[in-house]
Amino acid sequence: MDGSGILKGLGVTIKRLITTYVDDFKRGKSRYFTNEGIAYRQSAEVEGIFTVQYPEEKLPVPEEFRFVPFLVGEEQEDGSLDPRCTACGICTKVCPAQCIWIVRSKDPKSGRPRPKPAEFYIDIDLCMNCGLCAEYCPFDSIKMDHDYELATYSRDDNVYDLQKLLKPVSYYAEIRPLNYQREEEARRKAEEAKRKAAEARAKAKAAREAKQKQAKKE
Repeated sequence: MDGSGILKGLGVTIKRLITTYVDDFKRGKSRYFTNEGIAYRQSAEVEGIFTVQYPEEKLPVPEEFRFVPFLVGEEQEDGSLDPRCTACGICTKVCPAQCIWIVRSKDPKSGRPRPKPAEFYIDIDLCMNCGLCAEYCPFDSIKMDHDYELATYSRDDNVYDLQKLLKPVSYYAEIRPLNYQREEEARRKAEEAKRKAAEARAKAKAAREAKQKQAKKE
């Protein structure tokens, strides 16, 4: 009732303020705006300021952090991106929010559908960042992004099309290096198994043909 509690609270604030300048003098201000500085201020050793100065500073996100999906594209010689997506539609079926729309491309001569998306849309206002689309994609063509700064002045900008969703494989390898290495290793093993199986079939075929020729000679 005498106001001592308020004075104690202000004393804590003033102490933290003064300690910040003392800590700056000891460690140097170079610790700010670096990953090392952010890690220090999140540790139990910090004595001065412990808040992150957003947006100048940003907390590093873990590899499994997931935000809105993006499409992985293979980089071509001309600099364009060829999406891995085959427009199979599995992501649209498993999406709980039904925020994904795909239009499959068609062959201009025959009119038959081709395994490539002509249009691909994701309404990020509806997306709940669950990651089911990336989990069920059989071609590793859709992944969850780390970019969470998506504020806009118009709702129309929150419907992402194919060009806005498409990002190179190198970007995926940068934000999710461990996942990328596991997937590439699994892909390499699958291709190696396929190659060995093809070689075994070719050897078996050659052996059968040789046996047939030998039988004809006899």
